[in-house]
Amino acid sequence: MVVSNLNELAPQLTKTLDNCDPVEWDDIISLLNQIKNKTKPSIGPPNEGPLKLFAKGTAFITFNYGIDGVSIEISKYAQILNNLFSPSKNSSIHLIGGTFYSQAKSILSAEWIQLQLDGIDGWDKWEGGKWYEALFKREMRPYSAESNLLAKEVYKQAVSIAKRLGDYFITHQISLVIPVNVASNPGNFALSLGLVLVTEIFGIYVLNSNHDFFWEDGKPPSERKAGEEPGSRDHFFRNMDNKSFFKLLEMIFPWDGNRWIQVNINARQSRKLINNFNFPKEKVFEISTCINDSLFEPYSRSDMLDIRLRMGHILSNGKPIMRPIPIADHIPKIEEWMKHQRPVILGARPRLSIDPMSDDLIILLQPTRVVSRKRIDRDLELIHALFRNSSLKGEFEINLNRQLILHITGPTPKEHQADLEKVLFAFGEILKTLPGMMADRIFLAFSVGYETHPSFEKNKFNPISIEEIYRMADVVMFPSETEGRGLPIIEASAIGIPIICSHYSPKEVFSDVIGEGLPEELQIRYTLFPEGKFYPSFLSAVADLLFNPEVKQNVSLHNKEAVRARYSTKAFKNKFERILNQLYNLN
Repeated sequence: MVVSNLNELAPQLTKTLDNCDPVEWDDIISLLNQIKNKTKPSIGPPNEGPLKLFAKGTAFITFNYGIDGVSIEISKYAQILNNLFSPSKNSSIHLIGGTFYSQAKSILSAEWIQLQLDGIDGWDKWEGGKWYEALFKREMRPYSAESNLLAKEVYKQAVSIAKRLGDYFITHQISLVIPVNVASNPGNFALSLGLVLVTEIFGIYVLNSNHDFFWEDGKPPSERKAGEEPGSRDHFFRNMDNKSFFKLLEMIFPWDGNRWIQVNINARQSRKLINNFNFPKEKVFEISTCINDSLFEPYSRSDMLDIRLRMGHILSNGKPIMRPIPIADHIPKIEEWMKHQRPVILGARPRLSIDPMSDDLIILLQPTRVVSRKRIDRDLELIHALFRNSSLKGEFEINLNRQLILHITGPTPKEHQADLEKVLFAFGEILKTLPGMMADRIFLAFSVGYETHPSFEKNKFNPISIEEIYRMADVVMFPSETEGRGLPIIEASAIGIPIICSHYSPKEVFSDVIGEGLPEELQIRYTLFPEGKFYPSFLSAVADLLFNPEVKQNVSLHNKEAVRARYSTKAFKNKFERILNQLYNLN
């Protein structure tokens, strides 16, 4: 059957979904098997070609859009599709999410159509975390009353989502859907199920983008070796013994649909889908990232100071001189701060000040959110060690104008408030142990994704772009424990900022990012953030990055060229086009 208008399939969607009244998880599995095995309709005119067909309507779907890594990558993907679709006069790109945060305006083009859909945000924002907790944090015995009620509730929500998505897809002629992390990490089980239902019944093409999976850093306690630490995603295996529920989870995270292709960010993920979960090789791909040309543009010391001035206005609520809030005053108010998360800079005591344009100011940048696996507390341990056992201490003793800021760019997810409190308490403890003349010149800043402030209009300031956030830094800190890719290493290197990073897990992913095994000119140079004790040689290397211009310049020039050769937009565009062709040729 050839369908020129998805409207012809709307009655079928309604009938199929309404005819199913599941009593237990097995009933949902039966429905999925039924719709998967049905012949899919052909969408659009025959031999139209993928770019013409997908240009009419392509929709990205994720839980929410902000200034996080997933949103930034979606922005890159959408821009590449803009270029690929440019020969078509009536192309349209849509962004569907549960929440659009104001910070996302800086990375999302105004020409991309936005749809905010109730009930599809994830984690603790999926109806206040009620269903996420019920599925993954509490026991759900097989075929119990609680298990069956949850099956009915998840299906009811999935049907609502599928119908609303179906209406939107019909109205806007969506032929390609690109879910990002929605079908790999169960932040909203109902959204993932609803997406599978509507795309399978309509026969819509799906390029399923996976940044990380529920089984990465997660396993049941029974599989952990003696002494092995719990993983950050172990809770997804909480109800593994509820076999029908867990079978459904494995079915849709990710779904191996007739017109679904899996696009992962590293080869390790792809191998596991093929070898462990029996996905066909021809439907599993990796797609790396790309670096916008603007990141490679040269900039001067004057440019850096201008960026710092603008960021100073963000952190100081519109004032040119920053007046830090004492850490002892901020900690008791953390519950209230978490509700709104406004930019803030913290110090040891009242009446301290920072001139953001001072040549004596050092900024260490952690371009991440505040979550435990980013290990921001290790940054503070390093700062403490530098002030006790390195040449940095001497620099601060000689030059009393020297100041240092550890700047964290991203927000703190609600479920990670404890991680933020750990960072704040660690900062407070370090200040207590250092002499006052040192402690008074160390600060902790949180810009929580803000890149503008009402004062910008009066001062004729431009919003701060992503590349400019890096440019204000002397060094980028990245002591992460686990990463799906490690984008800050690539971005910092493109701009020419030295990076201090851990050898995070999976080791294979880290090795791929820095280019181990490639010719030396293609490898990213980095300073290894050690585990455990900071030895004098490491502290000396960090001090050299901060105070020796020649060392910094050599690293910067090398890394810019290595990243330029490996992560160009041209290579990224060609890979994306090949994947779209492969997807279009699926039955």
